[in-house]
Amino acid sequence: MVYLVKRVYDDPAPSDGYRVLVDRLWPRGVTKERAALDLWAKEAAPSTELRRWFHAHPDQFAEFARRYRAELDANPAAGQLRELAREYPTVTLLYSVRDPANNHARVLADHLAG
Repeated sequence: MVYLVKRVYDDPAPSDGYRVLVDRLWPRGVTKERAALDLWAKEAAPSTELRRWFHAHPDQFAEFARRYRAELDANPAAGQLRELAREYPTVTLLYSVRDPANNHARVLADHLAG
């Protein structure tokens, strides 16, 4: 199985496979039709507290990733997403933040693949 990570604002593509939005909040300006989702896994997103912490400390991505991994270890939604994803050869995790390198979807993809 392959996990891809992509901004929800990018156009859907057939190569995306199973498309999962992994944001707790619905992305601004995106209709459900444009998002072309198969699943909205908001429970697998970082907690509101962690999301707010990272927004206040954007230069501390390593610490954010450590805290988010700890949340994922204790979050049954992450395991449920991993089980569901086994049914698909490609799963694209969609996120809305602007930073393509330092975002929670990449941490989640690594967690699910591991």
